[in-house]
Amino acid sequence: MAEIKEKPGDQAKPGEPAVKDAPQPRSVRVVMMALMVTILLAMLDNMIVSPAMPTIVGDLGGMEHLSWVVTAYMLATAASTPIWGKLGDMYGRKGVFLISIVIFLLGSVLSGMAQDMGQLIGFRAVQGLGAGGLMVGVMAIIGELVSPRERGKYMGMMTGVMAVAMIGGPLVGGTITDHLGWRWAFYINLPLGAVALAMVTAVLHLPKKKAKGRIDYLGAALLTVGISSLVLVTTWGGTEYAWTSTVIMELIAIGVVSLISFVIVQKKAAEPILPLHIFRSLNFTLMSVVGFITGFVMFGAMLFLPLYQQSVQGASATNSGLLLLPMLLAMMVVSFFSGRFTTSTGKYKIFPIAGTVLMVIGLFLLSQMDTDTTRFTSGLYMAVLGAGMGCLMQITMLVAQNSVEMKDMGVASSSATLFRTLGSSFGVAIMGALFNSRVEDTMSERGGALGGKVTEQSAQLDADSLAKLPEAVRDAYQHAVSAGTHSAFLLGAVIGVAALVAALFVREVPLRGAGPKDSEPEGSGPAGSDKPVEDAAGDAAAAGPRATVAEVV
Repeated sequence: MAEIKEKPGDQAKPGEPAVKDAPQPRSVRVVMMALMVTILLAMLDNMIVSPAMPTIVGDLGGMEHLSWVVTAYMLATAASTPIWGKLGDMYGRKGVFLISIVIFLLGSVLSGMAQDMGQLIGFRAVQGLGAGGLMVGVMAIIGELVSPRERGKYMGMMTGVMAVAMIGGPLVGGTITDHLGWRWAFYINLPLGAVALAMVTAVLHLPKKKAKGRIDYLGAALLTVGISSLVLVTTWGGTEYAWTSTVIMELIAIGVVSLISFVIVQKKAAEPILPLHIFRSLNFTLMSVVGFITGFVMFGAMLFLPLYQQSVQGASATNSGLLLLPMLLAMMVVSFFSGRFTTSTGKYKIFPIAGTVLMVIGLFLLSQMDTDTTRFTSGLYMAVLGAGMGCLMQITMLVAQNSVEMKDMGVASSSATLFRTLGSSFGVAIMGALFNSRVEDTMSERGGALGGKVTEQSAQLDADSLAKLPEAVRDAYQHAVSAGTHSAFLLGAVIGVAALVAALFVREVPLRGAGPKDSEPEGSGPAGSDKPVEDAAGDAAAAGPRATVAEVV
């Protein structure tokens, strides 16, 4: 068992590594196994549930409320993410992390027991509330246990778990639904969750913390309202309601007013939910921008690539996860390499730059796909995009965590996660709106009146359904999907340029834990602090004791 003990003398000092007693490799691996199980738990859920949705509707009814099964989960996750991070900073990460797992499992059990669509939506919100703390908890705990310099070793492992979930989730979900019933799409979380709870309880021991102030309830409420309004705008805009409708305009107004009020409250709060001073670090702010755009692009790609391959290239929807294999494998391999390189050299600036360049090139190549593009060619294009994502997925979190004091590790992790989540919401909404517009226009031009009816049912058109259409209509629909894909990915490439500009301004501040040979240059503070040396000692004291692995039993 890995024993994590508090050592009063472990505070970082100017010019010294942040961790004097580096964790033993074996003990860290044991802890990482527990955390990887939790990441798998968080990532698998939506991937497994999605294939079960048609069966759920057939059993519970409530087709008109189907979207809320996903929306409720997404809202609760996004709104609770920054709050979980702050609670971990104030009261200790282990206890807060375990509570989030328990809430997630409770929501899973209740969702599996739901008797109607209203209950399922409510229980999915409970599940999402717990999910908001899972990924943030993992990232913050890793940030506390492992110095940024050493953290690169584990980046490939985290990306690999995410890739496995993305590829295997739909297959597992479909198999469970067909053989065990849709309720087991939720119950399957229980054995994984039990393993995560047992392992985290047994192997992870962190110093207990005592909060000096009260939770900023007003700030939490304002942030929740603001985030929820923005997520609803991106979820409903162009689908449930027109972008210029009263409902969307009101939600935008509520979101803007809430977030402005939140900023004002944070300036006066004793324990702000999201301390604004973390944005004084240029690197943290830049990584927030890059993370937002990465989420924008990645989830947009994962939405439209399977649609293109099914509608235009005739691929089967059953193996939808496998369609993304070139992108996910490239992402995993490059993430592993970039992590190892960062650990061995302490250098990382090259990866945000290379990643954004590859991301822009990959998106541009994907925008050139048409009805004659082969699967091999599209696979190569996806690999380029995946390589770019591999450079960015974990580096953005690494640099963000290295840019703040230890006492703000939780809010830094939650903020980075939140920006990526919001980016994915905006990406799906904006790229989706452009895609749908181009599909409708092209179908009107090529398909006539029948083309309009096909467009209305486009979400239900798989390869078999397309084969039954008249050849002229099928050809028109394939051209329409190609046109929509072209516009969506071209927009992604343009947005990606903004991430490239942000990456160019990243400062390569030495990673904490780099050792004397890589210590910060004269006149700078501790690695990642972006503060003068005279302020460094105070920051180290404020950061409090750092957890270290003292023994392996």
